[in-house]
Amino acid sequence: MRTLLFLVPWTLLAQGPPARIVSPEVHADRRVTLRFRAPNAAKVMLNREGARPAEMTKGENGVWSITTEALEPDLYGYSFNADGVSLIDPVNPSMKPNLLGTTSMFHVPTADASLAWERRNVPHGAVHRHFYDSAICREARDLYVYTPPGYDPKGKTKYPVLYLLHGFSDDARGWTAVGQAHFILDNLIAEGKAKPMLVVMPLGYGDSGVLLNRELRFKSFELFRESLTKEIIPLVEKAYRVNADRSHRALAGLSMGGAETLFIGLNRLEVFSHLGAFSSGGLPPDLAATFPGLDAKANAKLKDFWIACGKDDGLFAANNKFVEFLKERGVKHEYVVTEGAHTWLVWRRYLTTLAPRLFR
Repeated sequence: MRTLLFLVPWTLLAQGPPARIVSPEVHADRRVTLRFRAPNAAKVMLNREGARPAEMTKGENGVWSITTEALEPDLYGYSFNADGVSLIDPVNPSMKPNLLGTTSMFHVPTADASLAWERRNVPHGAVHRHFYDSAICREARDLYVYTPPGYDPKGKTKYPVLYLLHGFSDDARGWTAVGQAHFILDNLIAEGKAKPMLVVMPLGYGDSGVLLNRELRFKSFELFRESLTKEIIPLVEKAYRVNADRSHRALAGLSMGGAETLFIGLNRLEVFSHLGAFSSGGLPPDLAATFPGLDAKANAKLKDFWIACGKDDGLFAANNKFVEFLKERGVKHEYVVTEGAHTWLVWRRYLTTLAPRLFR
């Protein structure tokens, strides 16, 4: 039997593993330093939510870094781009899930957890995950349900329900993992600003093929409408103690989910009484054909109809066009224009504004 000897240069043994990098590093002045080890990269860029791409600087041991300006307290998605390849931050466990491009995320906190989506020392609800087979969408699906503090499945209290929809390329986790909807409701309920309610967050694609072929979006809208009304709502009303009537149902969503809210809600006024559309995008161009029966008679059924969009959003013009259509049809609504672009930085704020309006 022969023994094989492997000689390792002493210099490698002496060096040991590379030093651990810290990323992100949130400083007391609200600046944030991001670091990424890529010794063979020629160029590394930082892509941060709400900002333009920024070039990083290469330092010792092939570690690239950049320090932002002082940022407003919030949650920020980000990724690195090394020589044209988009990458997550490998030393940061906080993820921003997305079906077409998961990124990393960091939190610039407030001193007193004053943002509605920050975790506070208040009573917390629970988030439940359900799996079901959709005969309409022809695939296995999941959805998340937030139940408020004090919810008792054996109790007598029944609750209203907000059906909350994500945007294109998100999945059913979007409103909890990134939007922090559960903390928003916890905090608003604790402050007495919002009524205790369930929040149902389903997978919002009627046809998942739309992720690769956007020409399928109208078919996807139609299938999701059928799944929501014939599968998801019955599932929720069977499993939870909720008020099963239209006056206790709200529908809201962002981007694609905002368009689905309009498409479903305004054509199913017998199902929903409250609607909220955030930065809506993806409606068919022929609005008259999409909403054939929509007119001023809808006002008697709509308890609240709230629309919002940021000035720098690429869908701002489309939202303005839709609002003009509503005016022509005599449909009452509230349209709020804010600062901001097509990001979670505005959508968390929109949910914080909408939730207190519901079921009053």
